[in-house]
Amino acid sequence: MLAGCRQDMQNEPKFIPQRGTTFYADGRSVRPQVENTVARNQLRENSYFYTGMVDGKEGDGMPFPVTATVLARGQERFNVYCTPCHSRVGNGAGMIVQRGYAPAGNLHTPRMQAAPFGHFFHVITNGYGAMPDYSAQIAPVDRWAVVAYIKALQLSQKATQSDVAPGAHVEPLASIAEQEGLPAAFVNEWTLPPTAVHGTPDGGDFVLPQPSAPAGTAETTHSQKHVPANIPAGSNVPKQK
Repeated sequence: MLAGCRQDMQNEPKFIPQRGTTFYADGRSVRPQVENTVARNQLRENSYFYTGMVDGKEGDGMPFPVTATVLARGQERFNVYCTPCHSRVGNGAGMIVQRGYAPAGNLHTPRMQAAPFGHFFHVITNGYGAMPDYSAQIAPVDRWAVVAYIKALQLSQKATQSDVAPGAHVEPLASIAEQEGLPAAFVNEWTLPPTAVHGTPDGGDFVLPQPSAPAGTAETTHSQKHVPANIPAGSNVPKQK
């Protein structure tokens, strides 16, 4: 029994973190890292992929090709993490903003439409103003997917006939709303309660293609019901098949 109580490991000479030592000439017990070594899973040779910056400036481009799968992943992550503040259409009028939280950025303003890809990645990574960073919640590859989806949201509100695939139809949003059993006023401008935000958001309803639509037909689905857009009734927007 006494043999089992030996304190050899407890009493043996060892370095204690944050304490000095006379063993090394510099007096430090913790040794400096070997130059040019990196920790496991931290070899980040593609700095743009992890920062969105090029020579200290926000880059304008995706670090990998954008596919339908990437956009679908970006939409899913956007709906999880971004919609509470920015809403599903990206107009900055999310549910918690309506309930008094700090106004969120409207992704459809001219300034946001002109912002480079790297700007959105940098903001998601580091936060901006009242927006916290989401680097712990969203992996870098998913952040880029969200950026691609934001650009798709922006394009959905300013696209022209030349932006849609050959054979795709262009119809007024009011007509689309009526086809889905909604009043034409469904697409009128959507404003927040005056106490929730200063000014009027100018985002719009995002129209997504429906995967099950037969070839040669034009079917649409709204990303969120009961969210009117600011596009006046009668204006034309692309309706993708």
